[in-house]
Amino acid sequence: MAATSREHTRTYFLGKLARELEARGLEAILRTDPPSLRIIDPDTAMFSETIDCVALSDGWFYRWSWGDVVESTDNPSAAADRIRHVLATDSPRRDA
Repeated sequence: MAATSREHTRTYFLGKLARELEARGLEAILRTDPPSLRIIDPDTAMFSETIDCVALSDGWFYRWSWGDVVESTDNPSAAADRIRHVLATDSPRRDA
């Protein structure tokens, strides 16, 4: 039963992040097994990232696909800003 509770918690936090990302013009697709977000910039669909959510000793955190922490789940707005910045940095210039 603990695993089910953990999955619900992860889904809850990822849902909060998805709303923040969508407000910034990104597409966020919630995957359920295991809970994660696939994030796509619609202007550069070839660039995407997967974010998951993990419990660490200091609380819950959003995490990049390569394992580094993005931000605490206490601040989904800051996490969305950081993700948006990284995707924009990796994208080709739109005015070129």
